[in-house]
Amino acid sequence: MVIKMDFWIIFLFLLGLVLLATLTCFCQNEKKRTEQVKEINYQAFFFLGISFMGMGTALRAAISPGFMGIKALGTIYMSIVLNNRDK
Repeated sequence: MVIKMDFWIIFLFLLGLVLLATLTCFCQNEKKRTEQVKEINYQAFFFLGISFMGMGTALRAAISPGFMGIKALGTIYMSIVLNNRDK
């Protein structure tokens, strides 16, 4: 019984360290991202939208209507492109 308890204590401690390291890296990257202003490439959203709409339609027809969400994701990407076509 003692071995199992020690295992869980060590496991939770290591898991906490990994989560703390991940959070620290995320916060450091967030600082760097706020300093650099990048323009969004809306052409990439266009290609993603076309791809997801086609893939969603094909999967919905071939497998199940549950893949309608992929087509909806493509529609969302296309609406982002249409709203920002002047940029």
